[in-house]
Amino acid sequence: MPENKMTAVESKLASVMQKFVGKTGGLISALRQVQDQIGYLPQEAVSVGADAFNLSRAEVKGVISFYSDFHGAPKGRTVVRLCAAEACQAVGGRELQAGVEKKYALKMGETSASKDIALERVFCLGLCSCAPAAMVGDRLVGRADLERIATAVESHAEERK
Repeated sequence: MPENKMTAVESKLASVMQKFVGKTGGLISALRQVQDQIGYLPQEAVSVGADAFNLSRAEVKGVISFYSDFHGAPKGRTVVRLCAAEACQAVGGRELQAGVEKKYALKMGETSASKDIALERVFCLGLCSCAPAAMVGDRLVGRADLERIATAVESHAEERK
């Protein structure tokens, strides 16, 4: 895409992505960096990524759709991921989910109207021996209960200020 015909968003995306061109795993790293900076992957990331990495738009869309961490709309500033794998379900994962949904008045997969918090279901965080497991932001929470999750949410919110 010629530089002079880029929108401001496309120009910013191209600038971020250019740092990863020619590197192993460059597209994924570039998309992660864009999402970290903007909070989501805008639609323009597909065409800019395709141009930067000499790929088809379909290939870039395929990468984005394959990885569940990528999202095309803003999510909550604090994302709470609850493990729904068997080990966590066996030791109270469903009850924990119900408690978290009630506390934050959200259902799994929803983001609060204020964009402060989002709830997501994941299938294994690698903490089976410390189940039930959760992840708040980028912090793992083993032996999760409502109190530990609430504390982690408050801590994450403070760190982001």
